[in-house]
Amino acid sequence: MRTTAVVLVGAATLVGGLTACAPGDRPSTQTTPTTTSISMGPAASSSASAGSGSTGSAETPIAFATPAPAGEQPEAVTYSGDLVPVGAEVSVKAEPENGSTTVTLDVTGLLPDHDYGAHVHTSPCGPTGADAGPHYQNEADPVTPSVDPAYANPENEIWLDITTDAEGAATATATVDWEFRDGGASSAVIHAEHTATEAGRAGTAGDRLACVTHEF
Repeated sequence: MRTTAVVLVGAATLVGGLTACAPGDRPSTQTTPTTTSISMGPAASSSASAGSGSTGSAETPIAFATPAPAGEQPEAVTYSGDLVPVGAEVSVKAEPENGSTTVTLDVTGLLPDHDYGAHVHTSPCGPTGADAGPHYQNEADPVTPSVDPAYANPENEIWLDITTDAEGAATATATVDWEFRDGGASSAVIHAEHTATEAGRAGTAGDRLACVTHEF
């Protein structure tokens, strides 16, 4: 398992959008821990709870920063300082084991009593939210953007929706019955609202507020 924590710092404008994920074969089983910021997986089981200020494995948070205009980016960036304030913190842990994967997201310092969506995306974070690419999908939708519930669902993608508590903290955990393909997933993105499930909107969650680059 590899774990990485993140701290939200910096403000900017957010870029909206969600799209389909990358296709792929089932990955081979691995037992090496993976650490990063924000991520979530299609779930055999998933849960989210408000009011968990502590990180899943006591990892040191990483600071979110304003994205660079071009070139190399901070590991974690925020595109919307009003919804993901400078100084907010996040930690995400991905744990593959025997063909399944558990991902845990912890955040603190976000807006209190507020809904956010969160998903694993295919590309690294860039100057805009769109740079993270579409959602990672275990089985790729042949249609882009992917808004078909047959593909855009929490068993085939990584969803980590949260509702913060009165102090802006929350935790979400998802377990899926597959592992990430090598190089297939490179970031986790926080969105402006909980993820939709209905046909034609499945997988969408509003604007992209913040992003964390990570190879899952």
